[in-house]
Amino acid sequence: MPDAQRVALVTGSTSGIGKAIAHRLSADGFFVVVHSRSSVAAGEALAGELGHAGYIQADLADPAQATRLVRETVGRHGRLDVLVNNAGISGIVPHADLRAATPEMWRRIFDTNVIGPWMLITEAEAHLRAASSGTRPSAIVSITSHAGVRPKGASIPYASSKAALNHMTRLLAVSLAPDIRVNAVAPGLVDTPMTAAWTELQDIWKTRAPMRRAAQPADIAAIVSMLIASDYLTGEVILADGGFNLT
Repeated sequence: MPDAQRVALVTGSTSGIGKAIAHRLSADGFFVVVHSRSSVAAGEALAGELGHAGYIQADLADPAQATRLVRETVGRHGRLDVLVNNAGISGIVPHADLRAATPEMWRRIFDTNVIGPWMLITEAEAHLRAASSGTRPSAIVSITSHAGVRPKGASIPYASSKAALNHMTRLLAVSLAPDIRVNAVAPGLVDTPMTAAWTELQDIWKTRAPMRRAAQPADIAAIVSMLIASDYLTGEVILADGGFNLT
């Protein structure tokens, strides 16, 4: 692989955590491939804002489109060094309301949150290995959730999907080493447009979490940047909840 600008694909990167990761990796010197399922205008605008960046649309619930996303990334930019699995969906259902968590909901969430990343990784493996060197392995980082570590979350299907992605991270870290390192970040509450109305949770984090606040998207992006910069860490699931799990 020729010595060229390294390429990072960040899924679900037109807002919130994904957008912060795209900005951080661009500042770290990567050519960033921005992705979204439907917000095409926002994706193209972000790619233009970042400068050395491009945008590709794909619905990751469709295995064929997930495969196309990786192929198009490599076809346009010649290589793939980093894959950040940030795209995901949720669904709010009380944990005690078992019937409300329908089979359709389980399938919809797992298609995007588990099978989507799996298809991306499967397609990206050969390209990530090709970009790897003995001193600088390629990297996969998945954004999961504290709900995949603790019995919390918007719904049991959502929490289970994140737990599956956490365990997939550890399994792949063994299978893909030493050429590809695989890690995950499991945030707690993060200040995004989606969580702005979650005032009860905001209050809980302000009073119970040792850091007395929710995370900012840039906080999560900084951890992703650190995991990518490391040439050694693999198989880690970093719980990023401001210490809330300690209370």
